[in-house]
Amino acid sequence: MILSSNEILQAVNDFLEKLPYDRKPQSLYDPIRYVLSLGGKRIRPVLMLMAYNLYKDKPEDILMPACGLETYHNYTLLHDDLMDNADLRRGHETVHKRWNANTAILSGDSMLVLAYQRMAQVPAEKLAQVLDCFTETALEIGEGQEYDMAFETRNDVREEEYIEMIRLKTSVLLACATKIGAILADAPKEDVENLYRFGERMGLAFQLQDDLLDVYGDSKVFGKAIGGDITSNKKTYMLINAFNRATDKQRAELTRWVEATTFDRQEKVDAVTRLYDEIGIRQLCEEKINDYFQQAAESLDKVGVDGERKQMLRQYMDQLLHRNK
Repeated sequence: MILSSNEILQAVNDFLEKLPYDRKPQSLYDPIRYVLSLGGKRIRPVLMLMAYNLYKDKPEDILMPACGLETYHNYTLLHDDLMDNADLRRGHETVHKRWNANTAILSGDSMLVLAYQRMAQVPAEKLAQVLDCFTETALEIGEGQEYDMAFETRNDVREEEYIEMIRLKTSVLLACATKIGAILADAPKEDVENLYRFGERMGLAFQLQDDLLDVYGDSKVFGKAIGGDITSNKKTYMLINAFNRATDKQRAELTRWVEATTFDRQEKVDAVTRLYDEIGIRQLCEEKINDYFQQAAESLDKVGVDGERKQMLRQYMDQLLHRNK
């Protein structure tokens, strides 16, 4: 049976909601339950289950490791929020705000262990391969986070450095999801690698689109105020290329806004967005997104399963990248 992405999403949410937390002290596990109850798109477990469903008919058989991946993803968000001192996550108080920083650290650490425990609930003959992929991915995500923090104090970040950072910080977890799903479904080795590349390329397109929407999106749809990357001088694909392609006059104005210590938020967002428009940054970013989208589609096309099953995954990719017509 082929399940739609919405059916799989419902199965993931139901499974997460029913996961027991029987250990004590309850105060350690309440923040974990809380974080996982905040919702979200559940992209990573959905991708794992859809990759599995390319080959086998009961994706619900791997709900536990798929939710292990979601547990890991939310663990990274919990610690990201603490490092960023963020007040809200998906419209709700972050763990360190609702409880405190020490609780966020300790519950986050336990969440990582739970992620491994859940991921390890796979057939014994698949365990080493699955954990190798998961562990390598977890290390890469930490590396990506370190690069991202280092970029905050650098003004010479190159485009290729930024792409590698988002590949490590964001894309590899999507790639891990599709790869593990394929491994657990006994997919041919070539398909496993093509599905990894599919997830990786899709992740790059997804992150660049997130950057684009931070400037040009609708705040009601995007779920947060537009222009956050601009006001924080985040070294995005857009800002890096604006500096690279600006005239001397445009670069001087851009530098003035980046170096300003006091400013009106909306004035800065409007001014930098206008510069992006003048330089052609929106079109440049959209072209890069399209390029990664096509690379992802080409990798999916190489996967040797029937068209209907691949079409489900292609439709999900379209949906994630807002390409539904």
